[in-house]
Amino acid sequence: MKLSELIDKIDAVVISGDHKLDLDIERIGASDMMSDILAANLGTSSMLLTGLTNVQSIKTAVIAGVEAILFVRNKRPPQAVIDTANSHGIPLLTCPYSMFVTSGRLYAQGFTGLNGLR
Repeated sequence: MKLSELIDKIDAVVISGDHKLDLDIERIGASDMMSDILAANLGTSSMLLTGLTNVQSIKTAVIAGVEAILFVRNKRPPQAVIDTANSHGIPLLTCPYSMFVTSGRLYAQGFTGLNGLR
């Protein structure tokens, strides 16, 4: 699903990277534990769903090859984190829902868990 389509499904707002809304997102990893995201081996065409708004979320995304980050509960990262994401070409989004509700909405759109189970 295109990132632009995904935004509409979860009432997300683009924080930065609006020029990359044509990204194809196939997998989503949801966690505030960045070690879980690294272990999940998400790779390209993936998005990180988290409430963690510090630079560790960006560093984790870079190492894991994640192409976009969605912050839940209307969280917005500090400008330094936005700048770091921009320097790596990672779009940042925020949505009003909890991680549980956001995950459910994405699951309803056909996304599976990290282990591929539905």
